[in-house]
Amino acid sequence: MSDAFKALRFINPRHGVAVRMSPMVRRLIAPNQGPFTYSGTGTYLIGDEQLAVIDPGPDDPDHIDAILHAVGAARVSHILITHTHRDHSPGARLLQERTGAPCYGLGRHGTAARDDLPAGLVGGAGEEGADVDFVPDHHLADGDEIRGGGWTLKALWTPGHTSNHLCFALMAENAIFTGDHIMGWSTSVISPPDGDMGRYMRSLHLIKDCNAAILWPTHGPPVLQPRAHISGLIQHRIDREKGIIGYVENKPCGVEEIVAGLYADLDPRLYPAAQRSVLAHLVDLADRKIIKFEGLFDQSGRFFV
Repeated sequence: MSDAFKALRFINPRHGVAVRMSPMVRRLIAPNQGPFTYSGTGTYLIGDEQLAVIDPGPDDPDHIDAILHAVGAARVSHILITHTHRDHSPGARLLQERTGAPCYGLGRHGTAARDDLPAGLVGGAGEEGADVDFVPDHHLADGDEIRGGGWTLKALWTPGHTSNHLCFALMAENAIFTGDHIMGWSTSVISPPDGDMGRYMRSLHLIKDCNAAILWPTHGPPVLQPRAHISGLIQHRIDREKGIIGYVENKPCGVEEIVAGLYADLDPRLYPAAQRSVLAHLVDLADRKIIKFEGLFDQSGRFFV
């Protein structure tokens, strides 16, 4: 984690209060703060009279009450989901029950996962947080546009954190809602088999090339210099990859051994997620024929150059 990210650790949000972020955007933060969610899930309201709600958050009736209080006399016309993790999508059911608004997303959890992954690769920390019950009313594809009262959002397929991850570009403000693909406080967890490092890196370049003026992550503050921020995320992964190759080029190593060497100052609560991200790097390196392995392609396997 960079020094810039570390400086954000003590920001205290106003949970449940709708804050005006731009002429077209308001945000409420759910009270589900933690080591993976930072200050909590940021739910975005777009528009004034006919609203889109992006990522209504966890299964928390109090947070849904706060959203509807912010909506007031306006109408929720669209519920948009960036991806199916339990801090993002379960609130859609509660919000839909109270508004009747349809839900939009790429598809169910794992709907776009690869079918050519190494044998023995199994789910881990990321999959424990999967919302396998969410099914969108409307399935979005890359480039689809959703229009409401005075706003247009464009769906951008950004697989990597999950296979069904979408970002949403707000055309009128040259802004992108980045879900967990790009966060304002940390790097994203990539957990195979649904998470994929190669796809994640390509998706970072895709958003960088959009030349947005601002990014609105679901966790953490807005990203005010998108190209520089994304370049930093890309370089972080390149450096991590070099570190992994350095560990396995002299002798076969397991995932736990690599994590212990590369994440010496990591919060112990985040070790399982770090192991999954290292495994994601190893899958990508194997795809590119840079590393080999013996045994199963999981925490028990041994990896070498």
